[in-house]
Amino acid sequence: MTTTRTTRLRRPLLAGTTAVAAMAVTAGFMATMPDKAEAATGPKLSLIAATGSVTLTSWKEEPGVYLDLGTYLTAEGRPLELKVTRKSYKDPVTITQTVYEGGKAKAKTLPQGTVKDFSGLPGFAEITITDKAGKKVVSRTESFCPNNASGRVRPDAPSKSKYPESCPTNAFTLGSVWGVEKGWASNTYAGSYTQPVKLAAGAYTAKIQVAKKYRDLFGIADKPATVKVTVEERSWEDNPGVPGARSATTGEHAGHGASHQAPAGHAGHGPAPAPAQAGAPETSGAGPSYNVGHGPLKAAPPALPWALKKQQAARAGMRAGDTAGQTDGSRKAPALTPLSKRPTGKASVPDVPKPDLRSLPAYGITISDGDQNIPGKDYLAFSANVWNAGPAQLVVDGFRSPGKAKMDAYQYFYDAKGKQVGYTPTGTMEWDPRPGHVHWHFTDFASYRLLKADKKEAVRSGKEAFCLANTDAVDYTVKNANWHPYNTDLSTACGQENSISVREVLDVGSGDTYTQNLPGQSFDITDVPNGTYYIQVLANPAKRLKETNLDNNSALRKVVLGGEPGKRTVTVPAHDLVNAN
Repeated sequence: MTTTRTTRLRRPLLAGTTAVAAMAVTAGFMATMPDKAEAATGPKLSLIAATGSVTLTSWKEEPGVYLDLGTYLTAEGRPLELKVTRKSYKDPVTITQTVYEGGKAKAKTLPQGTVKDFSGLPGFAEITITDKAGKKVVSRTESFCPNNASGRVRPDAPSKSKYPESCPTNAFTLGSVWGVEKGWASNTYAGSYTQPVKLAAGAYTAKIQVAKKYRDLFGIADKPATVKVTVEERSWEDNPGVPGARSATTGEHAGHGASHQAPAGHAGHGPAPAPAQAGAPETSGAGPSYNVGHGPLKAAPPALPWALKKQQAARAGMRAGDTAGQTDGSRKAPALTPLSKRPTGKASVPDVPKPDLRSLPAYGITISDGDQNIPGKDYLAFSANVWNAGPAQLVVDGFRSPGKAKMDAYQYFYDAKGKQVGYTPTGTMEWDPRPGHVHWHFTDFASYRLLKADKKEAVRSGKEAFCLANTDAVDYTVKNANWHPYNTDLSTACGQENSISVREVLDVGSGDTYTQNLPGQSFDITDVPNGTYYIQVLANPAKRLKETNLDNNSALRKVVLGGEPGKRTVTVPAHDLVNAN
C-alpha cells in the first residue's frame, strides 16, 4: 500500500527504551488506579461539541464535504481503556474493557460481535443533517477510533495520553489497545477515510449522537450534540495554497515504499488526497499501521513494482563486478566481519530478555508486468511485515571505520532496568544509493521465497537488505509493548550517506512493512508454471540475530497462479478467517 509520508521528527533514542517505555506505561496505569474506597467500575463518558457552529468547504473541482463537526468523547474519573485481540487468525476478534472492582483492575468482556476488526468501534456516531426547511438530507453512521488524543478538557488532566496514536488496519493485526485518557477528548470524526457528503452551499443543522448500543454498553447519557453547519463552495483556482493535484492522504496504512501517519491530532481537513507517485523516495509507515488522529485508516491499494525500470537502468550503468546496493538476487549477504575498533570491549550475549521476530502472512498480492517497461515479464508483487513480539526491542547499531563503504553491525542487549549489558556482531550495513532508497540497509534481516505446493523453493526474491522502522502496530497487548515507538520513518531512522554510525530499532509490538513500489522484492514468475504456491516471509533467515525463539520466524500465504504469459492471474484464498488479498 502506498502513500506519501508526513515526516515525523525522531526523538532521541535512549538505551533501554523498552524498559523505559514499559515503566512509563505502568506508571501511567498506576496513576489511574482508584482508591479502594471508590466503587465506580468505569469512566464517566460524555459526548460534547467544541462549538455550536462550523463552516465546511466544498471544492468546486471535487464536490463534497467531510463531516468534521467538532464533536468529542470525553472520559472522567478513569480512562476508557479497551483491549482488542485475537488468539490466532482462526479466531474472531474480541474486545474487553478495563474496569475496577474494589480498587483492582479487571477485564470486562464486551459482547461478541462488538468489533470485527481493529479499526475502531463500528457505527459509533450517528449523524443526521437537515436543511433550512427541516428536511433530512443526510443520515449516516461513522466508526470511532478512541486513539486520537485530541486534547485535554481541563488543566489538571494528565499532561500526556498514554494510549497509542491510532487504530491499526493491517488485516493481520493481532492485538491493539484503544483508550481515551481521563480528562481528555477524542474526536468522533472518522477522518477523511469516510466518504464525503455532497451538500449544496447553504445552512444546515447537524445532530450527532452516540448509537444506543454504545450508550448502554458504556453508560453514556443520551444527550445528542447539535451543530449549525454552513457549507461554502470554493475553487482551487481562487486559493493558490490548495494544490490542483492532490497529495497523499495523511495517515493511510503504510510501509516501506509508502507513508507514515501524521502525528495524532491532525484533523486531516480538506479533500481526501490521492496516493503518492510511483518512484517517490522509499519511506516507511502503518500500519502501525497508524492513522490520522481523527479516526481509523483507510488502506491504500497495494503498490506495484513500478521502479523496476530504475532497476534496469541501474544495472545497465553498473561497472563489471560492482554490486553495491544491488538487490536483484545475485548479491548474497556478506560474511560476518571481525570486530572493528568500535565498539570497544568484549562482545557477549548476556542472559537477558531478547526480541522475538515473527512474520505476518503476505498481503497486497497482485500481478504486475513492471509497468509495461519489461515486455514479456510477469511479476508477483506483495507486501510483507516482520514484527517483534518481545519482550525486548531489537536494537542494531552500525559502525563505520573511516573511509569504509560498509558498516559493521552489532545487536545490543539491555537488562530489566534499561542498562546496556552486551552486544554481538550480526553482519553489516550498506549504503543503497539507488533512487527511492538513499539510506543504510541492514543486511539479511528477512527473505522472501515463492514455494511450490510441496513447500520446495521455486523463486527467491532479491530483497534481503532492510532499514528497520516501526511501521505497523501488530500487537500492542504483548509484554513490554511500546505504544509510542520512536523511529517510525526512514528519513530519521536510516542515516545519511556521510553517517559515521546508524541505529535501527524494531520495538516491541511493532512490525516493519515493505510494500511494492521499489525494485527487488517481487517474484519473477515469467517462467513459473500455473498452479498452487506459497509466499514465504522469513525473518532472520541466517539466524544471526539473537532471539527468544527461532522456530516461529516463517509465515506462509497460499496463492494460485493462472493465466498465460503477459496475462498472468493470481487468486488469493482467505487465510483462515482473514479474507484479504
